[in-house]
Amino acid sequence: MNPAIHATVLTCAELGCEPLATLLARYGMTVERVPPGTEIPGSYWGESEAGLICARLFVRDDTPVHSALHEACHYICMDADRRAQLHTDAGGEVIEENGVCYLQILLADELPGMGRAWMCADMDAWGYTFRLGSARAWFEQDAEDARIWLRQNGLIDQEDRPIWQVRQG
Repeated sequence: MNPAIHATVLTCAELGCEPLATLLARYGMTVERVPPGTEIPGSYWGESEAGLICARLFVRDDTPVHSALHEACHYICMDADRRAQLHTDAGGEVIEENGVCYLQILLADELPGMGRAWMCADMDAWGYTFRLGSARAWFEQDAEDARIWLRQNGLIDQEDRPIWQVRQG
């Protein structure tokens, strides 16, 4: 699939839940599908946006993959105390949010049929805002603080590859 010719954001139905579940299992998370038309438990934004309760990520077929990865990355990036109490609102400081956005772009490369270019396009379509005007420009030119934070917290290595563990402490 090519994001340049895809008119809408990639959904969990289009991607399939199995690749997402396999990826997030590496972090100790489970993906739970919610039936169409059913409210998504733990969804901060409501509607089709992913929900998060402890280590469970809730999605429907119409949930955007960028939403699912964003919420999962909140779980990965938060400290153990917040993770143990997690229900709906991930909270966190600005630098952690930047780390979440950066990690979700990296993890998109691990999903067959997505990749970082599609993730950035979907983030822009949803309305993520960055100083340089797009997720891709931010990721490539303005995200050094996010990379440093992810490295300092043991979430990516020096080559910007995921380490496959949640933040400790």
